[in-house]
Amino acid sequence: MAVLHPVMPDPENARIALELERDESRRRWLLLSPALIILVFAASGPLIVVLIYSFLSPGDFGGVVWKFSIDGWLEVAFKRDIFDGTVSFADAHLSILWRSVKLALLTTALALILGVPTAYFMATRPPGQRDVWLFLVTIPFWTNLLIRTFAIFDLIRNEGAVNALLLKLGVIDQPIQFLFTEFAVMLGMAYVYLPLMVLPIYAALEKFDFRLVEAGYDLYARRLRVLRCIILPIIKPGIVAGSILVFIPSLGAYITPRVLGGGKQLMMGNLIELQFGQGRNWPLGAALSLTLLLIVLLALINYVRNASGKPNHG
Repeated sequence: MAVLHPVMPDPENARIALELERDESRRRWLLLSPALIILVFAASGPLIVVLIYSFLSPGDFGGVVWKFSIDGWLEVAFKRDIFDGTVSFADAHLSILWRSVKLALLTTALALILGVPTAYFMATRPPGQRDVWLFLVTIPFWTNLLIRTFAIFDLIRNEGAVNALLLKLGVIDQPIQFLFTEFAVMLGMAYVYLPLMVLPIYAALEKFDFRLVEAGYDLYARRLRVLRCIILPIIKPGIVAGSILVFIPSLGAYITPRVLGGGKQLMMGNLIELQFGQGRNWPLGAALSLTLLLIVLLALINYVRNASGKPNHG
């Protein structure tokens, strides 16, 4: 009986393979270097400036005084009485932070409820029609954000099309006050960011094998069970990506709360602008900006864990 001996690797071939791998790695870093340089100077540079400003003292008329202080970070959640110096919770800041997170989550949920059926409808069209629907979904991106926000403003104002239609149908006796409410802000952000939800879900559904749905029906599964057990698990990466793409800009929205909230429904973006503007407290504005960044970072970490399939034990 013949005995098979293991084939020993050639040291010269191994050395050549290692050199080729090193050359490939160097080429990748060389190609990545322009983007890395831009990230370091265009993104990390301003972020470092904001981080430094958050640990300085505010100037009398804006700007900063180069004196170390952590008051900017403390004032994110606490306030000091100007008369007796007692410290208490900054109710205004905490309520604005809660409103920002709440409206961002509600906007994401509304965009998800509207985005999944829209993407499913697009993905189930004949191949020749999908590009047309995809084109229609991307049209809002061609228009300035401010113009789209004012379009919603005109629709839901007291004399707008929505109230006029409800009055004509006899549903209401007087116009409903939609404007300057949290509902108006949520509706405006959902309209603005809805394409960011539809596109990732459509990309996942476009690759979906709908024969699996037919197999579910053949096994006497109801529509809801097919949706929950077959469709949603497969398109989960698209749902998670779309949710992140909607949640992050909604959390830091500035124009939509300013126009549709009328200054009554401030969010974090508006509060940060006030600190750098009328408030003239740049360290607090910088600390609020970094707080918002930390919330976004936590959302991104959660997204990475969900996308990789690892359980989230946090």
